[in-house]
Amino acid sequence: MCYIAEGRAGACDRYANEDGELVRLDPLTILENREDDAPVVPFLDREWDGDLLSGEETFITAVGSGTTYPDYKPAPFIVASKAAGADMITVVTEGIFSYCGAKVKIDTDRHLGSECAWVRADGEIVGHVTTSEYGSQMLSLGGVNHLTGGGKKEGRVTCSTLLALCNGEEVALEIEGGAELQIAAGKAPVVNGTREERMRVGCGSATVGMFAAQWKGLVDEVVVVDDHITGVMSEHQAGKVIGWPPTGIKIKGRRSTPGRYFQVAEPGTGWGGTDLKDPLDILGPWKPQVAWPGLSLLMVSTTGEHAAYYELNEDLQPVQKDLPERLVPSTRRIEENCEPSLASVLFMAGAGGSLRSGVTENPVSLTRSVQSRLTSVTCGGAPVMIWPGGGITFMADVTQMPRDAFGYVPTPALVAPIEFTMSAADYAALGGHMDYVMTLEEALTGATGRQSDHRLSGRRSEHRKTGAPWPVRHGESS
Repeated sequence: MCYIAEGRAGACDRYANEDGELVRLDPLTILENREDDAPVVPFLDREWDGDLLSGEETFITAVGSGTTYPDYKPAPFIVASKAAGADMITVVTEGIFSYCGAKVKIDTDRHLGSECAWVRADGEIVGHVTTSEYGSQMLSLGGVNHLTGGGKKEGRVTCSTLLALCNGEEVALEIEGGAELQIAAGKAPVVNGTREERMRVGCGSATVGMFAAQWKGLVDEVVVVDDHITGVMSEHQAGKVIGWPPTGIKIKGRRSTPGRYFQVAEPGTGWGGTDLKDPLDILGPWKPQVAWPGLSLLMVSTTGEHAAYYELNEDLQPVQKDLPERLVPSTRRIEENCEPSLASVLFMAGAGGSLRSGVTENPVSLTRSVQSRLTSVTCGGAPVMIWPGGGITFMADVTQMPRDAFGYVPTPALVAPIEFTMSAADYAALGGHMDYVMTLEEALTGATGRQSDHRLSGRRSEHRKTGAPWPVRHGESS
């Protein structure tokens, strides 16, 4: 129901009017079963020699395929191929998703914002901070309430933010009462103007346990400062097992099990994800009957970014000294064990009834086939995680998908590729549109199904992403 003037593109930038004909502007993307770094001439750059092609070599993705909307007709491509000698069917369509969003994992020890704090883009609320994970902060962005449940600008900004993130572009976000972020999938996040380098090796307790043997004999006490679980070597079970003597240290915080302390400080961007600029602030007075002058103390963060060395004076007060050479290798070992900090973006969506009707006349049969693993779901050829329970709710790593795999409609909603692959027998059994099946060879020549109301502007080929599984794997889903 969009009006597109002749020679112009539509509001979604996906379709154009060329001499009165509807044209899908983005080229149909075809995967070749070769890794990204393989030196090979793309299939579409050479003439097809007429040999039969299998789904083990070539895969038609939904990127650039067009949609089934308004959902009364079969999917744009229903392609027959062979895999491991078996007849396979892949149903290819671009889904229009109002029920979609992105789960963003940001590898950092720094506090980005309180749980449930709003996340804003261009001043509009586009999501919230959710529960943090080990070494990472998590955001939940998008969703139908932000896309359609708020004001028009909120919907537009949410859609454009999701589109940019899912297509690998950098996005600026601001967390209410927290940090300013610049994130792009597969790249190091920027927090308050500083690019993150590493995620923590573990919590303070884990770090104590991992390096206890390496520190024994080099220093009298070690405290690993962490927002969640601060570790104290002499009290920790790891220290006890290897014979670490007590030091009389006292930590301000909520004691958990021995050598593990919660809430030593407020969350922040300082030492170990706390608001500490001086780690001595978490120390109480040393026990005079246990501690001694000259006692050596190493305080270090969970990434090795912060480290300080102290010795107790005659009044049992810690005095900072230069970090001894004997302790430098251990702090570097912590850094070495920290993985590079990245921002990860998982596209998450639910494939609804209307989309499923492009696959079969009885949509629930597709749902049951997916749930029983007879049908494999991919997103632009990338593997997905299917959530248990009702419906077809899936998540996909956007870095495993072809470039510019996502589009939008002004509803606002995101447009994402989705493919359903199964054996030909299973497709027929679930009531598939068998009269609209075309061969892989036909699809590669540029043919489109008679159900399509548009033509393609072109085709492009891409290699599968390095390490990614091939989307047509006969026998695995069945």
